[in-house]
Amino acid sequence: MRSIWNGAISFGLVSIPIKLVNATENHSVSFRQIHLSDGGRIRYRKVCEIDGEEVGSGEIGKAYEEADGTMIPITDEDLGSLPLPTAKTIEIVAFVPADSIDPLQMDAAYYLSANGVPAAKPYTLLREALKRSNKVALAKYALRGRERLGMLRVVDDVIAMHGLLWPDEIRAPEGVAPEADVTVRDAELDLADALMDTLGEVDMDSLHDDYREAVEELIAAKASGEALEPAAPDSSGGKVIDLIAALEGSVRAAKEARGEETGDGEAADGEGEVAEVTQLSGRGKSAAKGAGAKKKASGSRKPAAKKSAPAGRSSAKKKTAEKSAGGTKKAAAKKTSERRTPRKRASA
Repeated sequence: MRSIWNGAISFGLVSIPIKLVNATENHSVSFRQIHLSDGGRIRYRKVCEIDGEEVGSGEIGKAYEEADGTMIPITDEDLGSLPLPTAKTIEIVAFVPADSIDPLQMDAAYYLSANGVPAAKPYTLLREALKRSNKVALAKYALRGRERLGMLRVVDDVIAMHGLLWPDEIRAPEGVAPEADVTVRDAELDLADALMDTLGEVDMDSLHDDYREAVEELIAAKASGEALEPAAPDSSGGKVIDLIAALEGSVRAAKEARGEETGDGEAADGEGEVAEVTQLSGRGKSAAKGAGAKKKASGSRKPAAKKSAPAGRSSAKKKTAEKSAGGTKKAAAKKTSERRTPRKRASA
């Protein structure tokens, strides 16, 4: 990769020669402006306002414009003579925890490459120190005519630097938050948590620019004389009427996309039990009808109560039953003895 800046990292008394390399690249499709009538390209020409002549890049310099329109020329020699210690040095000023850096300050990203064999030892020392401390380095450096703030961290085995905006370049979020008082219920938060858990993590390498791919397909089709069918409009947008229903639908769609089973009775957080109801086909009405008939019959028998017999008559019946039972026992014993007696005589 081609370096865009050469300098050194100032780490206390240690100086590490490095080369600055862009860590990112832009893959967006760029277009040219053309004349619609004949397709000719429209170009921007740099023309001097005084004499009206086109000026080449070698004849163009810098100037600061005053409020009244006066131009004050500033040359590269003027800027180079400024007492700027970070003109060719990335000066580390502090080591801080990574979470102390506001993501709003993040700007362009660069890789820092050791410049030459002598730089390998101090480069490795700084890299391993950053790894062991779990901290990042705050540094100041100068690039493209201005001093900037940077953050050094380790990516794999390389020291990367993120350009940071100065704290006074971050706008305060005044008037951005909703002004109306809104109350969020616990059920809505539970569904939002369930949706977050269902979506889970993602492989960053699997993410890509769908719009850029569609533009490239359009360009290829136009170049070959083919016509692409317009995509169907997205009907997923619109006004959300029921937030709970929208969250539940999102959880269900996310689970289906991940191949998980969903049910109508399933809890939003995935921990509730699902109650299953089995319908007996063809027996629902008859079973209910039979149950009603049984209940009716039992209700009709309720008035028929048992009549209690007089005490004297019941005791007489009891004695008669005991007497007959005793006679029956004696008769049975007599028959048994008569059957056993001949056997004894025969054996004798």
